[in-house]
Amino acid sequence: MSKITVKGLESLTPTNDGQTIREDGGLVGRVRAGQRGVSVLFRYEFKLDGAKRDYALGSWPKTSLADIRAERDRIRVIVAEGIDPVAAKKVERIEKQKAVEATLAQAEQVRIDGSTVQDLFDVWVTDGVARKDDNKELRRQFEKDVLPAIGRIELRRLTDADIRAMLRKMIGRGIVRTAIMAFNDLGQMLRWGEKRQPWRGLLADGNPIDLVEMEKLVPDDYEEERDRILPPNEIQELARIFRDTTAAYDTAEVGTRHKQARPLKRESQLALWICLGTLCRIGELLMAKSEHVDLDARTWFIPRANVKGRRQQRQEHIVFLSDFAYRHFAELKKLAGDSGWLFPARNKGEEETHICLKSVSKQVGDRQTRFKSRSKPLAKRRHDDSLVLGHGANGAWTPHDLRRTGATMMQGLGIPLDIIDRCQNHVIAGAKVRRHYLHHDYANEKTVAWRKLGERLDALLAERCGTGQSHAALADA
Repeated sequence: MSKITVKGLESLTPTNDGQTIREDGGLVGRVRAGQRGVSVLFRYEFKLDGAKRDYALGSWPKTSLADIRAERDRIRVIVAEGIDPVAAKKVERIEKQKAVEATLAQAEQVRIDGSTVQDLFDVWVTDGVARKDDNKELRRQFEKDVLPAIGRIELRRLTDADIRAMLRKMIGRGIVRTAIMAFNDLGQMLRWGEKRQPWRGLLADGNPIDLVEMEKLVPDDYEEERDRILPPNEIQELARIFRDTTAAYDTAEVGTRHKQARPLKRESQLALWICLGTLCRIGELLMAKSEHVDLDARTWFIPRANVKGRRQQRQEHIVFLSDFAYRHFAELKKLAGDSGWLFPARNKGEEETHICLKSVSKQVGDRQTRFKSRSKPLAKRRHDDSLVLGHGANGAWTPHDLRRTGATMMQGLGIPLDIIDRCQNHVIAGAKVRRHYLHHDYANEKTVAWRKLGERLDALLAERCGTGQSHAALADA
């Protein structure tokens, strides 16, 4: 056999298509003519274990003849050792793939090891928790107070000292309740991570929040549960404040109204009276749609989705309107106009919705600044004490305190406690079996309770504001 040369390969034409060329040493080529010209596919022919085999060496001119011979010589050595070069190539490919996979796994482990508190939060807030507001408040709380403090810390390096430092900073700003909520939510997140990989591996040395004793961080004078109620004289005082501030603003001379302090929005005033007269939660009221209030039937329907509480414990609620509640709802519907919401938000150009659920609470709090630990007034917010009641002797009050006040007034009127619970839409503890079998809705009993409360409020607000009344007087009202 003559030796294959580059010159000989270059002399091939399409007429040589299909021709086989050989040289000693098992080098075999097959000529192919195609649209891109003439090429030669080379292979190495050999015997292994008594059987004829071949191994592809490449295609000329894409691969040089010298490189093809070098590959043939390499394979010849492998065959001489009794190894199948095709199998060896597969093994080599497998080993390379394993090396790639090992490198990727190592890189992934490095990434996991470096996962931060922020990374866990991003997964948890999407897959691990479902609050009624689509986790908006949870996100806001973490993004404001938690993540700036510990978000960049690697989870496996997070310590109880880091958590304590964050909580002490919040408590130092006077937001004790917010700090407690952050502690509880952070604990929920970390315990969720403890049960799932890869977070479980990062917390293998223990959950740092288990070492934080929140009760030792809060001030000694902090009261977790509020028991503030408004006695009769403060309810009368509140009505007088609403009346006087509104009258002063409305009757101000032309050109001087801008100097007069704006009274609390009428819609907010109505919301507070409705909370007192129906025992509802302020958030449930602010989410109410006009269609939920039937003035002809004198009812307000609260959908299950609007009720506060755990998802499985929420229950829809019907409030039967007393004359007191009816008048305030009627005025509220007039103010709402054509809106589908009783408290429509000012969001021009966007889908209509209700106002922020904290808006009324903020308005009330901004008018009791003596009880706030603010270093300066908040931008575009009121900063005065115009809604401080009883000279502040009983402390600040909130819209939720009106719910407690109304319930206490019902108690003073002789309404049974279980009826008061139902007026507040409380889930009766330990009554699961009874709820399953007993379906009396107590509509008549609740209607009487709300009517008595409304009559007491009407009578109270018709009186002159008394003096010297105490918290105890409310229970006797």
